[in-house]
Amino acid sequence: MAKTLYVGNLPWSTTESILADTFRSHGNVLSSRIITDNETGRSRGFGFVEVDDADAQNIVAAMNDTDFGGRQIVVNEAKAREQ
Repeated sequence: MAKTLYVGNLPWSTTESILADTFRSHGNVLSSRIITDNETGRSRGFGFVEVDDADAQNIVAAMNDTDFGGRQIVVNEAKAREQ
């Protein structure tokens, strides 16, 4: 199984590959995506990382509130989007 982690307060210059590589040092990363503005294509400053279920808690503990590109990122388990 896999869990999706929310990653907030990302620097604008963060790419999906940089995000995945950073998280990969703490567990198995299946995919990553940066959310972009539909009109400008610019990063909205947050993204998601899909990780193995067994690694999720360790990754959250290791990465939450750490420095990433000069910013303190927020990492937690993603919640279902409200309608």
